[in-house]
Amino acid sequence: MKLFISISLALAAQPAVAQVSTTSSLTLDGARRVIAGAQAEARRVSAPGGVIAVVDNGGNLIALERLDGTFAAGANISIGKARTAVQFKRPTKVFEDIIRNGRTPMVALDDFTPLQGGVPVVVDGEIVGAVGVSGAASAQQDEELAIAGAAVISGLGVTTSNGTVAPPARYWRDADVQAAFAKGAVLFDGNGDRNYMVHASRRDSAGLVEVHAKDTDIIYVLGGHATIVTGGSVVDGKQTAPDEVRGRSIEKGERRTLAKGDVLIVPSGTPHWFQEVRGPFTYYVVKVR
Repeated sequence: MKLFISISLALAAQPAVAQVSTTSSLTLDGARRVIAGAQAEARRVSAPGGVIAVVDNGGNLIALERLDGTFAAGANISIGKARTAVQFKRPTKVFEDIIRNGRTPMVALDDFTPLQGGVPVVVDGEIVGAVGVSGAASAQQDEELAIAGAAVISGLGVTTSNGTVAPPARYWRDADVQAAFAKGAVLFDGNGDRNYMVHASRRDSAGLVEVHAKDTDIIYVLGGHATIVTGGSVVDGKQTAPDEVRGRSIEKGERRTLAKGDVLIVPSGTPHWFQEVRGPFTYYVVKVR
């Protein structure tokens, strides 16, 4: 059964070969498979809801599925995301980021939904349609469900024996990673549907004692030097958020110096304190829960 069909567009009568171009577009069966892939991912991560819309290569709606519990407006939003992704040939997160960074006049464009969660469906380098998702647990989860759906056709993911779709690989360009380390930022926050987070961390000075009740920190040092104290007892410890404690210092802890290439694992519940920093001190932190 074909998942996409060829459409010929005649530009002039003669000569036919030179004046005709051929494009491909999703079929109804292909759209249904995209929706099934997104639904499988939604079940895997226990998404609270979501509307999944699939359009052809011209932005025309082919199929739409609304998961139970999704707000009514999600249908129009998901269609808008899918149309924006196919018409501009980019994931909609690209435009959300552009606008967030200051190019606000883009919101004046007609038929434009610059909200994360729209992804083109690509086959052999050609965009054959797009999928938009709205109403999941977060904007990032919207996009992840859309990616999983597109992967069924694009071959970006793997369908397992029980019918679920393995999540696609995550990728950050070197420029984006360097920008994250320049200020210290979260590369991947998990959004509650993964048991890990990845931070591009930076320190220019000492900090407070930290205790994470549920997170284990895996630290890999990229540059600079820092003295860290682990274990012991927290001085003036106070709860600052659920499962998080901060303090002024540590008594009777283990003191060590960290430098480029070092790896340190701080188990959940273990106090740790960057007592001295000679930096900038940059390091990856993978938080595992």
